Amino acid sequence: MTAITLFEKRGDIAHFVFNRPQARNALTFEMYEHLYEATLRVNEDKAVKALVISGAGGKAFAAGTDIAEFRALNSDQDCIDYEIKIERILSALERCRVPTLAAIAGACTGGGAAIAACCDLRLAGSDAKFGFPIARTLGNCLSVANYGRLVHLIGAARVKDLIFTARLIDAEEAKIFGFVGEIVAPDALMTRAEELAKTVAGHAPLTLAATKQALLRLRPPMETGEDLVVMCYRSKDFQEGMEAFLAKRPPIWRGE
Repeated sequence: MTAITLFEKRGDIAHFVFNRPQARNALTFEMYEHLYEATLRVNEDKAVKALVISGAGGKAFAAGTDIAEFRALNSDQDCIDYEIKIERILSALERCRVPTLAAIAGACTGGGAAIAACCDLRLAGSDAKFGFPIARTLGNCLSVANYGRLVHLIGAARVKDLIFTARLIDAEEAKIFGFVGEIVAPDALMTRAEELAKTVAGHAPLTLAATKQALLRLRPPMETGEDLVVMCYRSKDFQEGMEAFLAKRPPIWRGE
């Protein structure tokens, strides 16, 4: 059986790969946990100087959480626990000891875009697409922590633009937004990612660590937003969104 994620070290650079190309690297709970475990391995291995995250297949970095996973959310507490689980993983990535770099090819949406937002640097192939199309697809919401990350990264007006229009932006617009730092040809993406990771890995580690921590401390504390999560995930609209998505038909929203 093919592994759903891959982890390897190349010198002092660690590489983590989402490896479900046949499903556009849609994220199962197990894949999220593998990412968490990878951050722990990197934190413990002092020989690692940088972590590169990518998606296999060239068509997607990660196309969000696998819709089938949402069928396990059968109570208010299930929904809250889901966001707590994901936040534990995203926070661990955000606070990883070493610089993290997302090498983004193809679709980077939903949970995939949230993971990319937690990385220190984001490098995109010119074919990349970004967004959170949940208002068009599932009718759920982001966690308050993820809204906060995005506002810190690209600003509230652009977060509203992405969520309200449910559109996907290309690499050039993502760079204008400030979500992406650099764009390269798709076939040069991993070569450039390795090069950039090596550059960062060669710099003073305490300077980089202090910068990461300082910027995290500048973010204001936020409320949990559990009421918003329950309101959306336990709604009839969310059930309709899931059924419509799986049936490949437009959802009928009722606001309830």
